[in-house]
Amino acid sequence: MKFYDREDELNTLKKNWEQSASHSMMTTMIGRRRIGKTSLLLKSAEGQKSLYLYVSKDNEQMLCSKFQQQAERQLGLHIHGRINSFGALLEELMLYGRTIHYTLIIDEFQNFLSVNKAIPSQIQDVWDRYKDSTTVNLILCGSIYSMMKRIFENGDEPLYGRRDSAIRLHPFRTEVLRLILRDHNPNFKPDDLLCLYMLTGGVAKYVALLMDAKATTRERMLKYATAADSPFITEGIELLVSEFGRDYGTYFSILQLIAAGMTTQSEIDSIIGKNSGAYLGNLYDDYSFITKNTPLLSKQGARNIRWSIDDCYLRFWFRFIYPHQGMIEAGQTALLHQYITDNYEQFTGRTLERWFQTQAMESGKYTRVGNWWDRCGENELDLVAINEFNHTGMIAEVKRNERKISLTALENKVAALPQKDFAKYQFQLQALSLQEI
Repeated sequence: MKFYDREDELNTLKKNWEQSASHSMMTTMIGRRRIGKTSLLLKSAEGQKSLYLYVSKDNEQMLCSKFQQQAERQLGLHIHGRINSFGALLEELMLYGRTIHYTLIIDEFQNFLSVNKAIPSQIQDVWDRYKDSTTVNLILCGSIYSMMKRIFENGDEPLYGRRDSAIRLHPFRTEVLRLILRDHNPNFKPDDLLCLYMLTGGVAKYVALLMDAKATTRERMLKYATAADSPFITEGIELLVSEFGRDYGTYFSILQLIAAGMTTQSEIDSIIGKNSGAYLGNLYDDYSFITKNTPLLSKQGARNIRWSIDDCYLRFWFRFIYPHQGMIEAGQTALLHQYITDNYEQFTGRTLERWFQTQAMESGKYTRVGNWWDRCGENELDLVAINEFNHTGMIAEVKRNERKISLTALENKVAALPQKDFAKYQFQLQALSLQEI
């Protein structure tokens, strides 16, 4: 699949490259696995003198030896003698930047903590001594959110406050997903696009896997995702264990419950048999795997909280793949495919809501987007979007089948909105179905 989108990120990286011509710049890039960080960075470095280093979990001496060879091959930099510490190697690379302006990309940066926990301190020392007298465009890229956040945002860590620019790489926008599918299947149907969104959420690698396999219709996508050798089967466990380590049992149980529709802490506690508050807090604050949802315009600290899995692929994986590992190991993937097909329409109702909520925020018309429900659970609005500057907004009922939408019923729900919060907004009411995707 060809390179798509990322204009904003490319512009930021270009600006940082230009600034680093006068003094070294440190940029961090964080994004989940498979989201396209490496492809983006290599694309941005085209036409620049650059060195790309991937941090594997090797012995530090072996890693430095490999990096020395790459520096000579990619930059023509010959370093005399054998260097055994990354701090010493970085010093040589910074000294090279006194006369040569170049980009240094260090990928999977958080793996340094497994190699040698002292490496961030070594980097701090070298960076502080040489950043003002060199012209190195240093980019530190990582995919384990919790570790990267700790390294750069914890005030006790040596690299806190050192970066000049921070990029959080997000999935493809809805319009980009539509463009990609149109390029590969000009006659796609709305459900094809929704299925692509359900399986990938716009994560670049997942999209590329499907497009390269010519899985461009709903049926082909589901067959590809449930094939015995499909990466969609194993990706969930690989992604999550890299974050949680071996202590993942309770986290997996909670995520499975949320994916199945149990979105309040009381529901989760009643099933796992203990207080899940600390786990939910970690999933939200440290790992960024779940989102805390409250009715739009709720007061700070509102307890009317529903949790949701932010990542479309993980929501799919925890709903259909993880609970049926035994079926997969027994080679019954055809049964799994049938089970997903049978439950597809019900499951994608919420996915469709998420699509339109995301699309509303991407439109640039609204400052806040979400949904609303009352404490009794009798009135619920699928999509509420407001512009806090001009006091306009949009409220929509979202269903796969447009014939099941009643604007009269929607008007009755809107009437239940608390006037003290919403009276100043002029709302447009909409019916949004699969056909509008």
